[in-house]
Amino acid sequence: MADSEIFAGIDVGTTMTKAVVIGGDAMLLGRSVQRSGADLASAATAAFEEALTRARVARESVQSIIATGYGRKSVSFAHGTKTEIACHGRGCYHYGCRLPEAITVVDIGGQDSKIIKLDAQGRRIGFKMNRKCAAGTGAFLEEMAHKLDIPIGHLNDLATAADRTAEIGSYCTVFTATEVLDRIRAGERVDEIVRGLFDSVAKRIVEMDTLVGRVMMTGGVVAFNPIVAELLSARIGIGRAGGSVEIAPHAQEMGAFGAALFAAELFRNQ
Repeated sequence: MADSEIFAGIDVGTTMTKAVVIGGDAMLLGRSVQRSGADLASAATAAFEEALTRARVARESVQSIIATGYGRKSVSFAHGTKTEIACHGRGCYHYGCRLPEAITVVDIGGQDSKIIKLDAQGRRIGFKMNRKCAAGTGAFLEEMAHKLDIPIGHLNDLATAADRTAEIGSYCTVFTATEVLDRIRAGERVDEIVRGLFDSVAKRIVEMDTLVGRVMMTGGVVAFNPIVAELLSARIGIGRAGGSVEIAPHAQEMGAFGAALFAAELFRNQ
């Protein structure tokens, strides 16, 4: 791997667009996160240019670019595309392959949640996605923060400080909002309700599929709310043989990082 090699990955999500620039040794040089908004092409360009600036790399120095995510086809300057499933798996396997073992990737995004299972060689052997409802996603937490009139950035600290977890029974986001307001009127503590909301996110994941082996979590939700990993650990009974839950490095940009690794492979295989 040459020191002069530079690659980039761009993950255009429904809520956020992420871009990373890496070197030939797969070290992260620069990254950026932008709101996707209605103009996905502009968001991709803005994220890419900011990542380049932070990496102190000229655009013409980038040998290959791969786009991923919901809006990957909007990135006209990419040299190819990959699904977000492939990219999150590829990125997590990069960090988890030092000791070859099966990895379960849990990605909680703005509009959906995914469970990706990889074998010890990094091959995908299973996949589940929840698209039926916003419950258990970033959009769900944003809506709950709005209903509670709490800045979304404060939710994790509130949940961490709670002494107990309120049991949230509703599945639908709309019904959950009503349930939360009823609980507040009944005198329940807000921090315990917030912890319950995060626990409901973990519960949705457990309901999607069985989590086995090493569990690595990605996405903006866990990047800013590590309480989710803690609650997921409790729900699946961590402490069993061979099991652990961890938040992947630069979790919010993991899809873009995996895309950049694919960009390096594309360039070297030409």
